[in-house]
Amino acid sequence: MHDMTIGQAARAAGVNVETVRYYERRGLIARPPKPADGGFRRYAPSTVRCIRFIKDAQGIGFSLAEISELLSLRVQPGATCRDVRRLAQQKRAEVQKRLTQLHGIAGVLDELIDACPGDANLGACSILGALERNA
Repeated sequence: MHDMTIGQAARAAGVNVETVRYYERRGLIARPPKPADGGFRRYAPSTVRCIRFIKDAQGIGFSLAEISELLSLRVQPGATCRDVRRLAQQKRAEVQKRLTQLHGIAGVLDELIDACPGDANLGACSILGALERNA
């Protein structure tokens, strides 16, 4: 694989060009220098791998700030797997907390659905009534 234009790099990483530019603005990837001859900036294969890493990390729930921390650990002297493990454990705890919250929300929705009269006029809708009381 050789250096690529931004469009080629974006396609190779499975994102769009605006995503690449956004990652540059956020400091997650370096913006290549503009060539002196006025040609296109060229993105290295390592940048494409980094973009894929970012997307994969997002896919399992890491925020861009957390991904930035993961990326900095990769180049930090003395960083160990324990540092990455700590971040993964923190993310796992957040996910578990969110799952507990979602389970509670699902329970409330089940109660509202069970209490719904179904074919009644919207004025008698118990779901809308419950939401209006809580508004």
